[in-house]
Amino acid sequence: MDKKKDIRDMVQQAYASVARQQSGCCCGPQSCCGSPAAAPTESGLPQADLGLSCGDPVTFAAVRPGDVVVDLGSGAGRDVFIAARIVGASGRVIGVDMTDDMLALARRNAAQFAAATGLANVEFRKGFIEALPAGDAEVDVVISNCVINLSPDKAVVFREVFRVLKPGGRMTVSDIVLNRDLPPALRNNDALYAGCIAGALRREDYLAAIRSAGFAQVEILNDVTYTAGGSITDPVTREVGDELAGVASSLTIRAVKA
Repeated sequence: MDKKKDIRDMVQQAYASVARQQSGCCCGPQSCCGSPAAAPTESGLPQADLGLSCGDPVTFAAVRPGDVVVDLGSGAGRDVFIAARIVGASGRVIGVDMTDDMLALARRNAAQFAAATGLANVEFRKGFIEALPAGDAEVDVVISNCVINLSPDKAVVFREVFRVLKPGGRMTVSDIVLNRDLPPALRNNDALYAGCIAGALRREDYLAAIRSAGFAQVEILNDVTYTAGGSITDPVTREVGDELAGVASSLTIRAVKA
């Protein structure tokens, strides 16, 4: 049995269902992931927020006009379109996702974005975040929003991010980490894995994996602890809310490739 493949297949199935339904199942408003930013309302931004985020990495990423940006696990494209408005016609934003249904939804949204803004600076590529479809030192900024915690091999993800970044390039990610170990009964819960929690690392291990990939200046920019009183959209997570209180936090982290 290939456990990593089983995890990847389970996550793909869960997020394909989200794309088909165009509604969130993982990190909904005020969920375990903290309160995400409101859906974008600026002219030309499709309503591409599926409630799957756990932070707002674009706000912290200091994206600049002309930058090349990659979004890991880009989903319906919410953060891609926000970044694309910032980088402008001289930059570009690449969304990477492994789920065909999600890519189809994102590309429909991209056509709407292009028609409304006149910008043709967005591309969605199929691929795994453990093997990014991007060249060495091609990218100025990598962002990700509640996705790396779903990978069965997070250390490889951070090494791939380091590979594709230019020297001086920045990674800004929002993700779920554990403040202490999950109760034993919850560690192998598939619904909690797709719900951003069961696959999460302890915070010290998550930060260590980033540093081990070669990054410098690793900073925590935002830190929100999950509370049982939050409104959880996933019914399994809601049922075990008391056991999860204080266990998980949403972090936004910035790191630099020296």
